[in-house]
Amino acid sequence: MSTIVKPAKNETPKTFPTYPDLKGKVVLITGIGQVGIPDSATWGNGAATARLFAMNGASIFGCDLKLSAAESTRSRLLNDNPATECTVMACDVTKPSDVEALIKAVMAKHGRIDILVNNVGATVSGSPSTMPEETWLQQIDLNLHSVYRCCHAVIPIMEAQGGGSIVNNGSITALRYIGKPQIGYATAKAAVIRYTKTAGVMYAAKNIRFNAVIPGLMYTPLVENFGMSDKPEEQETFIRITQHNVPMGRLGDSFDTANAVVWLASDAARYVTAHALVVDGGITESTGTGE
Repeated sequence: MSTIVKPAKNETPKTFPTYPDLKGKVVLITGIGQVGIPDSATWGNGAATARLFAMNGASIFGCDLKLSAAESTRSRLLNDNPATECTVMACDVTKPSDVEALIKAVMAKHGRIDILVNNVGATVSGSPSTMPEETWLQQIDLNLHSVYRCCHAVIPIMEAQGGGSIVNNGSITALRYIGKPQIGYATAKAAVIRYTKTAGVMYAAKNIRFNAVIPGLMYTPLVENFGMSDKPEEQETFIRITQHNVPMGRLGDSFDTANAVVWLASDAARYVTAHALVVDGGITESTGTGE
């Protein structure tokens, strides 16, 4: 029988890992904004990742579907440190023209892209028999094709500058069924892992590293919203997420994801490529029964 796992507080950490090599690096992060309850202390994966890069002295260029969400993250970063270099813009990564405009804007601003973090993703419920084809295609486009589009545009830049690091955001739904029917999302994220591993080998000799972070059950603004929602289906999603027996006894948060992303992007992981780093408190390797 499942027990309710209390969510992590997801508050801004008082300490953070430092990687001197990241100072001055140009980091492009998609999905830098977040959905959430106004004035919440909770951070989304993209926002938390941007914060850790910024605290290491990197220059941040972020995009989000909603400019207001991206600007909110920028404001939080500047509140941390007014000297933070952070530029944001709106971008729909399902549109090739938007991605092209995004890359042109980064290059016009900085002239290089050292690190790319493909963080965009969203899930829609549905089984193989119930998910409409249109929804299936949208899920694959958002969660998989967006990774391809951004990498396709950035790889030639990294080749020309002599290297770079790309980190893609995956999900444990690619590794196991977690009790919520989301066939499109799970399939797309599994493909992201395969894409990452294959590309990592193909570009290893060109000093472009490809890695993926595989977050487990994380208490993010989206989950927080589900818990505060009046919609029964969103309340059910919240219960399914928070009633898992994570062996470590708690949910993770966005800074757990961000720590993994920043480490993989740094020179501390310089010999790591074609790797999928699972950050899940042990649940993927457990039976799900707490034993």
